[in-house]
Amino acid sequence: MPLLEIQNLKVHFPVKHGVFGGAREFVKAVDDVSFSIEPGETLGLVGESGCGKTTLGRAIVRLVEPVSGRIFFEGEDLTALGSAELRARRRRFQIIFQDPYSSLDPRLTVEDIIGEALDIHDLAEGRSARRKRIYELLEAVGLDFGCAERYPHEFSGGQRQRIGIARALAVEPKLIVCDEPVSALDVSVQAQIVNLLQDLQQQRGIAYLFIAHDLAVVEHISRRMMVMYLGKIVELADAKAILRSPKHPYTQALVSAIPVIDPDSRRQRILLPGDVPSPIHPPPGCPFHPRCPLAEPPCQTQVPALRELDPGHTVSCHLAN
Repeated sequence: MPLLEIQNLKVHFPVKHGVFGGAREFVKAVDDVSFSIEPGETLGLVGESGCGKTTLGRAIVRLVEPVSGRIFFEGEDLTALGSAELRARRRRFQIIFQDPYSSLDPRLTVEDIIGEALDIHDLAEGRSARRKRIYELLEAVGLDFGCAERYPHEFSGGQRQRIGIARALAVEPKLIVCDEPVSALDVSVQAQIVNLLQDLQQQRGIAYLFIAHDLAVVEHISRRMMVMYLGKIVELADAKAILRSPKHPYTQALVSAIPVIDPDSRRQRILLPGDVPSPIHPPPGCPFHPRCPLAEPPCQTQVPALRELDPGHTVSCHLAN
């Protein structure tokens, strides 16, 4: 049984107009998305800014509410739970935020930031057990005990992200949504955080949904990769298979933009015309057809189904083969 299973998930945000602020239109941030994650697996999620990656990650942990669809975690439908029931189950899934500077409360010490999760879920009996657990978590993410009494502003970006990881680990989750956890960090620090996440996964059997812009980073940490465009999944397969042989025209353009070390490489850069359409008024048919160099008349009217071309390799494109 999958650890996480998403079925036809939609997240739409109202756009208010007029004097009375009535919602006449909606931003279709996530539009009919389905996928699953196995226990202990890392699934990478890539796509350009505004495609709905972060919204999807937040919807999975119920920080934003879907308008329809189902989120099954360990076989239980999270969308059917009330706030009290959901709070009790939140220790099994956590999120690491993109910005390590704004995701930590500047008024709290590191000990209080990490200890808050222990207090909410009653995971430490007594002050000494609480402090011991916090020290263990700091050690697990490569920080020393002296950090516990300090405040977030006293740390670098990489150290703050380690504190965010320790906070997520405090409740011993089975799934962590990593919302671009390295994009705000220097390249050398990015590698350290990615390696830390991999080590923690091997030690604790945690599953990740790893959201990122950098396809090379996603390939390094993920077993499978999912490509998103304008709120929809357009390709899902083994990470190495996608980078070696992308099937969807949009994925092909993303892969062509990866920097190549070899100066003699003959890889041709695919430049897409125009801009991403508005998620308020997405184009009919295939959402990518206004920018697709291969588009044909059926692409303008018929929404392509996510179909399996090779074992484990699914693509949402009329023309892919």
